[in-house]
Amino acid sequence: MKFHNKLINWYLENARELPWRDTQEPYPIWLSEIMLQQTRIQQGLPYFLKFIKAFPTVFDLAKASEDKVLKLWQGLGYYSRARNLHFTAKYVAYELNGIFPTTYKDLKNLKGVGDYTASAIASFCYQEPVAVVDGNVYRALSRYFGIDTPINSTEGIKEFKTLAEKLLDKEQPDIYNQAIMEFGALQCTPKSPDCAVCPLQIDCVAFRQSLVESLPRKLKKTKVLERHYNYIVILDSRENVFLEKRTGKGIWKNLFQFPLIESSKSCETSEDLLMSNDKILPQNILREASLYNAKPIKHLLSHRKLWVKFWIVEVEKLNLVENLPKSLLITNQIDTFAVPVVIQKFIEAYGFSK
Repeated sequence: MKFHNKLINWYLENARELPWRDTQEPYPIWLSEIMLQQTRIQQGLPYFLKFIKAFPTVFDLAKASEDKVLKLWQGLGYYSRARNLHFTAKYVAYELNGIFPTTYKDLKNLKGVGDYTASAIASFCYQEPVAVVDGNVYRALSRYFGIDTPINSTEGIKEFKTLAEKLLDKEQPDIYNQAIMEFGALQCTPKSPDCAVCPLQIDCVAFRQSLVESLPRKLKKTKVLERHYNYIVILDSRENVFLEKRTGKGIWKNLFQFPLIESSKSCETSEDLLMSNDKILPQNILREASLYNAKPIKHLLSHRKLWVKFWIVEVEKLNLVENLPKSLLITNQIDTFAVPVVIQKFIEAYGFSK
């Protein structure tokens, strides 16, 4: 039996029931694929359901404010996906009259849509014979064929894409692409796959040569940089607090945060904060800061390791505080703002009233 037939037979017996598999409409499929970039289905599914409820059509998503989109996305990570999602929704709604492109080539022109996502939408919605290659596909193909070319190398990306196209069932590319991704997610798992019940076991090079745990191969990751973040939580008796909106090109762009002081090493006292202050926060404010968490919170990002501390400053009234940056805003509805997960956890732990 051919490789693709074995996969499809397995899929028809084992496929999970997922809401975006019940349609060929491009909007929910595009939405799900953007959300599932670098995200497991069990984590992404609740977000998909929230978004579909809040924005049932691409026009609804296009009309929403970016702040609302980021708030709903909060906790899913890789926030550039949300910003690109919103940008593309407005482009499709207002420039394309709500009609998504219908070919792989044109789909790739959408912001936030790369090779994998364009292949998925083109095959799932329009049955275009283009192969998907995601982490699950890399793993399944690498093990089955015994390929040790690093999957994150230029050579590896080209080699696996060529192989995937060769194996594609061109008569039913939608089912085949779903099958190989589901196979990698459920059967050919990253750790300790159950090879005893695998339908591809007999011809799997990795299984025969005891290479399952060592494949696929990856080049070493970029060195992770460490940073110390000190959030200054300035609040009054009515739980009004100062927030600022992040700018620049970082992954948390346009999310909100408390005033932030970055330091080269851990700050233990308010004097340490004063030494590290590069935002011209008033010295009298920083001298009143008391440390909320003596042990820093470790927060891991793709190429960053953050050590986070929160400092509390209680004042009589926020609008009486002088010499603060004009970028700060006052709010007592902190739960309505999209913030990074590490800040959201602090908000919940501190017990702000809702």
